[in-house]
Amino acid sequence: MDRYDPQTIETKWQEAWEAERAFYISNPEPGSEPEQKFYMLEMLPYPSGTLHMGHVLNYTLGDVLTHFRRRNGYTVLRPMGFDSFGLPAENAAIREGGHPREIIERNIAHIRGEMRRLGWAIDWDREASAHEPEYYRWTQWLFLKFFEAGLAYRKEAPVNWCPNDQTVVANEYVIDGRCERCGAEVVARNMEQWFFRITAYADALLEDLKLLDWPERTKAIQTNWIGRSEGAEVLFRVEEVDLDLPVFTTRPDTLFGATFFVLAPEHPLVERLANDEVRGYVQRAVARSVPERQTKEKDGVFTGHHAVNPVNDERIPIWVADYVLMDYGTGAIMAVPAHDERDLEFAQRYDLPVRPVIDDETNTLVDSGEFTGLPADEAKEKIVEWLRKLGRGAPAISYRLRDWSMSRQRYWGCPIPIIYCEDHGPVAVPEQDLPVLLPEVEDYRPKGKPPLASNEEWITVPCPICGKPARREADTMDTFVDSSWYFLRYCDPHNDQAPFDRRIVDCWMPVDQYIGGIDHATGHLLYSRFFVKALNDFDLVGFREPFQRLFHQGWVRQGGTKMSKTKGNVTGPDQLVALYGADAVRLYILFAGPADQDMDWTEEGVEGISRFLRRLWRIVSEVIEKAPKAEPGSTDLARAAHRTIARVTDDIDRRFQFNTPIAAVMELVNELGRAPEDQAARFAAETAVTLIQPYAPHVAEELWSRLGHERLWDQAWPVADPALLERETFELVIQVNGRVRDRVEVSAGASEEELVAQAKASPRVQAYLDGKEIRQEIVVPGKLVNLVVT
Repeated sequence: MDRYDPQTIETKWQEAWEAERAFYISNPEPGSEPEQKFYMLEMLPYPSGTLHMGHVLNYTLGDVLTHFRRRNGYTVLRPMGFDSFGLPAENAAIREGGHPREIIERNIAHIRGEMRRLGWAIDWDREASAHEPEYYRWTQWLFLKFFEAGLAYRKEAPVNWCPNDQTVVANEYVIDGRCERCGAEVVARNMEQWFFRITAYADALLEDLKLLDWPERTKAIQTNWIGRSEGAEVLFRVEEVDLDLPVFTTRPDTLFGATFFVLAPEHPLVERLANDEVRGYVQRAVARSVPERQTKEKDGVFTGHHAVNPVNDERIPIWVADYVLMDYGTGAIMAVPAHDERDLEFAQRYDLPVRPVIDDETNTLVDSGEFTGLPADEAKEKIVEWLRKLGRGAPAISYRLRDWSMSRQRYWGCPIPIIYCEDHGPVAVPEQDLPVLLPEVEDYRPKGKPPLASNEEWITVPCPICGKPARREADTMDTFVDSSWYFLRYCDPHNDQAPFDRRIVDCWMPVDQYIGGIDHATGHLLYSRFFVKALNDFDLVGFREPFQRLFHQGWVRQGGTKMSKTKGNVTGPDQLVALYGADAVRLYILFAGPADQDMDWTEEGVEGISRFLRRLWRIVSEVIEKAPKAEPGSTDLARAAHRTIARVTDDIDRRFQFNTPIAAVMELVNELGRAPEDQAARFAAETAVTLIQPYAPHVAEELWSRLGHERLWDQAWPVADPALLERETFELVIQVNGRVRDRVEVSAGASEEELVAQAKASPRVQAYLDGKEIRQEIVVPGKLVNLVVT
């Protein structure tokens, strides 16, 4: 018997798959689209380093599903690429002291080699990387489509600024007041920025969640992030600046109780109302994190100005206070301290009036003019309608969601294809001039202004409309723009006339199974949905959602925290694969626990899985040498094999469990080891090999060929015989007063009366029945009998 040699076996079969182009899929010709297609996709990696075990978990999950669907008759598309622009890549280059392109392309080559060495079934002909001009030409083209449609625009706005990364950070990536990338405390700045108008799709993003097979937790996160609220927009007059200031409120029934007015420190009106005291307060306030602002003692500063309450024409003082945020409503509130705890805390500190306008016992309005005595719910509608007629308010819907700030003051990103002309303003780069190539700069490190601005030769260009001297946009795009459409490019990666052909993307999309972290719920997953909806409105695609089914893998932790290249607490697969082989690493990462739960990484478990593979090799090899080629019949071993087929199929397909199928195959191998001479031994060996193939494809292919077969990767998935799933006997558990007293083997066809009789006949049970009255006989068919005695 040959010794199990994973290195030799795995190299052999990886070369065979590549020679056969086993996992490469051509796009179908018109009219020949596959009857059963399956687009399998995992979130693409940042090549800011090499792979760690978190990646191995993610992509091995996808590999199991790829093999399972292929062998169940589906034409499976499973591509791969690299999210190679953006902060993670640039920061990695800064740490290593090289150029981002050099570092990234070196890492891509290494990761590609790691993925091939792990034997993942990937169509490498479709590889795409965000930093390649062939890709970002079309990122720019799509940006211009959004620009033409009014969905990309530039304005001055308060933004999150990371002083360490020297760039804007989107709301989605400010965690507890700190930059998600580097951990530095984020501060607020007013800056000119490019935005995508994602708020135009807020209702569609909410409504279409019900169409998706996504975890309910993720749907809830997006629902809360979009934050749709129904209420009213009410205008408060600020006479000193001749301005009507809108306030969104869900409680128009409390308007008569407003005793002061509060602006968020970032509100654009603050500067117009500010004195030195206000400016000093604002400077301190914007440096605080949102959680700090929400939990600290309430404080603020009076502006010296007043607003007129539209329901009673009362002048109320305008304050600036950081417990009010720009992220909700209009960034301004009418403060009703009698009916809001935060307002009350503020009012008590500064001795401001507290005026109750709702009777808590009757829930009716008091001291509210003509609306006094009305139930609160009825008063809401009547007050809003009254204000509407006066031109001072109207029903309104507000969203927590804000437009996507997508420009970055960094070098390593997709250039924004806009030219600024003094006469014509922002002008789109003509399509024939795309891509706007990212130029070389002497120093790409962040200094608080875009590095591209230092390259005068690149930034100075003629206006495309009038030919006068103009300047390019120096900001680059957020990397999440690149990843909002990469799954479309994979469908048609070599198209040089368009980002993709609609017929082809409509054939493959939407993605049937997407796998990635829940931490992308309010970023990438939301942005991609927005992109696809807009592209559908542009008539570029024929679907409205990118990812039909979504699965979130758990985190692989090391040292108590999630493995992360940013944190530096990573273990990669290279050394483990060299020591134990790819199949052992693949098996262990899925056997360690349920794939949707976090796991603590330990290398000791890989050795245990390696022992199982050696045992599988030995037992199947013995069967090949000794067991006759015979019909399996209906022996206990044959029945065990069919039960294993049914269990593994159900676990992967319906239950979406990936560790229990491995345990089921281990059990079958153990039973085979106890009955190597059974007439079903060869069938059981073939079953074990074919079922383990999605997890450990190399050893499975080798054993399959030694069993006398070919191309396991193309073989149909086994189907259990229902007749052999029915056992002739089963183990009956016998309890007395709920405690197990015996176990006996009984006929599977025994009636309940017969099961009770066998339970009473057990000598072990009789000792507990002697002289006692049986009050109740509880039978669970196929499992147990419980005799309740006094």
